[in-house]
Amino acid sequence: MTPAQLRPPTMADVARTAGVSHQTVSRVLADHPNVRDETRVKVLRAIEEMGYRRNSSARALATRRTRTLGVVASDTTLYGPASTLFALEEAARAEGYLVSTVSMRKLTVDTLSEALDHLGDGGVEGVVAIAPQRSAVEALAGLRHPFPVVTVGSGAGMGIPCVTVDQHLGARLATGHLLAAGHRTAWHLAGPDDWQEAADREAGWRATLEASGVEPPAVLRGDWSPLSGYRAGQELAGWVGRGLTAVFVANDQMALGVLRALREAGVRTPEDVAVAGFDDAPESEFFSPPLTTVRQDFSAVGRHSIALLLDLIEGRARPATPRIAIEPQLVVRASTFPHAPQRTTRSIAPQPEGAPP
Repeated sequence: MTPAQLRPPTMADVARTAGVSHQTVSRVLADHPNVRDETRVKVLRAIEEMGYRRNSSARALATRRTRTLGVVASDTTLYGPASTLFALEEAARAEGYLVSTVSMRKLTVDTLSEALDHLGDGGVEGVVAIAPQRSAVEALAGLRHPFPVVTVGSGAGMGIPCVTVDQHLGARLATGHLLAAGHRTAWHLAGPDDWQEAADREAGWRATLEASGVEPPAVLRGDWSPLSGYRAGQELAGWVGRGLTAVFVANDQMALGVLRALREAGVRTPEDVAVAGFDDAPESEFFSPPLTTVRQDFSAVGRHSIALLLDLIEGRARPATPRIAIEPQLVVRASTFPHAPQRTTRSIAPQPEGAPP
């Protein structure tokens, strides 16, 4: 095998095989309109036969565009951040961009600064930060960077463009569904304190109850894991027959733990206690019983995030600090049948957070 056969084909090789000039091949690759159809077909056939791949480094030097976007993320083992990351990568590829991802255990000023420096050295044109924690966005807002940055999950009011699912609306949909099913109130198992999504879901739940003239019960809090849901479910089981007939859980994984704890305590779902979750994770419809939940459109989040970032990169007009909210969808399943109030059920005053059953 000759050295020429060992090296990858170049644009000059394609031009020679197609019987055209180097400039014509370049025009075909750029989809320039001033190329005859028969010439374009010859060039594309030569490219396919030779397995030619354009040198992205050379192109970047010529155009000063790397067509690479950065993503900074943490907690990517969780369903929401993992789904968001996949959606961003898919949306970027659809626009002809590569993605360079930096995953950190925790997003702090130091780790974010390190991540942005790393991505900047790699020549990214802009960055999407999956930053659901308020502290992460606050840290990001205090950093300088030479490229546009868009956050996913939070960022409103901090001067950073952001894309998010309307968590407040999703919680109102779930809580309103439980009230419409005949429950006098709904308890809430919230997510971690520092997560903006958890705060928004709790606020939506609280606002819905208050708008119906119901004083919200004490909030229980978990860490998004099934284990924390299981432990909260054991506590909730102690309130069955004393005013508890419905629970809105801030994510599906914690709802899974709640369902198991209630089942082990001899509490039926939904006959005794209705349970609604949030996320519509793929396994939620296979829970026992199938879980009523709020579906987040992560594909839409990915598309809007990338579109917003590209608008900022290209300098296209946008509001000063845009915020795009994606509407969620309530998915009703068997865990929340209509409730028939029992005559013996008595109301109880809300207890302080952490009160024993």
